Amino acid sequence: MAADDGQVSTPAAYWIAVAIGSVMCVGLCTACRLWPGRWVGWAGRAISVVLVVDAVLFVSIPLVNGRWSVQTSLPLALCDVALIVAAIACSWPRWLLAVELTYFWGLAGTLQAVITPDLSAGFPQIEFFEFVVGHLGIVIAALFLVVGLRLRPRPGSVKRVFAITVAYTGFVGLFDWLTGSNYMYLAAIPTHGSLLSVLGPWPWYILSATGVAIVLLLILDAPFHRRRLLD
Repeated sequence: MAADDGQVSTPAAYWIAVAIGSVMCVGLCTACRLWPGRWVGWAGRAISVVLVVDAVLFVSIPLVNGRWSVQTSLPLALCDVALIVAAIACSWPRWLLAVELTYFWGLAGTLQAVITPDLSAGFPQIEFFEFVVGHLGIVIAALFLVVGLRLRPRPGSVKRVFAITVAYTGFVGLFDWLTGSNYMYLAAIPTHGSLLSVLGPWPWYILSATGVAIVLLLILDAPFHRRRLLD
């Protein structure tokens, strides 16, 4: 999409931001492993602060702009919940359930949103930064916790995360039905292309996405499952 008024086109600006975030993530995880110390805890708290600020912006921007609505402005998408869970996990990494949710949701769900963004705002609009920082922040938090801090998902983590995800999806689906909303894209596929676009028509793509989610969770758990067998 071409940009006016001197704005950088959304695709170019977005992928530049993704590249910068990727470099930052690699550098942070490498530093955590090579030079562990008290600074790592402060790095986690810094990530947490960034994620919380992003969550506040998500809620407040529609209110300030007068565009708030029940159908689009509530933090009900899984990435919105993952944002808060990731902030908690980075501040209190001993809470392993939050670490597990951040890892699996971040790499099985949010990473897909990073690769196929449903983004209409262009650089330098504040909504652009809110989307980029929030989604990249979740992925960075997931890798920081599991790669940088070497925290492992526990036995049974796939079942726990899947059960929590299904329960939350059911709640959001009921909310969508009652309000005519489309949170988590349970009523229709995203306007922009995504993985859901190739998983069939509604409602079958929901079942297909469930199967894909199970496979992704198992793949993400595979390295740790093998280590648990060897321990």
